Amino acid sequence: MATPVRKLVFNTINVGDTAPAVSHKLTRTDLVKYAGASGDFNPMHTDEVAAKGAGLPSVFGHGMFSMGFLGRALSDWAGVGNLLNYRVRFTKQTWPGETLTSKIVVTAKDESKEGKVIAVEVSLLNQDGEVKLSGTAKVLAGSQRDSVSCVTNCD
Repeated sequence: MATPVRKLVFNTINVGDTAPAVSHKLTRTDLVKYAGASGDFNPMHTDEVAAKGAGLPSVFGHGMFSMGFLGRALSDWAGVGNLLNYRVRFTKQTWPGETLTSKIVVTAKDESKEGKVIAVEVSLLNQDGEVKLSGTAKVLAGSQRDSVSCVTNCD
């Protein structure tokens, strides 16, 4: 049995709509796990002594961890395989103990040669509302008929 592929329903999405927010409290364990998974062993992310020696108040989060977290929130909302593009700009460092929350806002809809496309602004904010990264994305939507389909045989 295949996993159903979710698609947003184009005619039920409006400019100004928001996706459900996803939150995560960043921990030092997240930083160590991400370093191991990504191979990014920059000591500024995992070594408190080195980070303070470089004049920082503490270790800080990997930018790509933040981008990946926001990207997951986006693909959870739009459906796996429906992301056309995703671009972000890193604006501030993330710190252990911060609660990071996604924000995804629909900015436009278009029917083009690519299909039914929904444009969004994306951002990742901490608990104080500071924007840690911001950007844009475009996702494919479907009609009511294909809002949930199967990649292969689905029972």
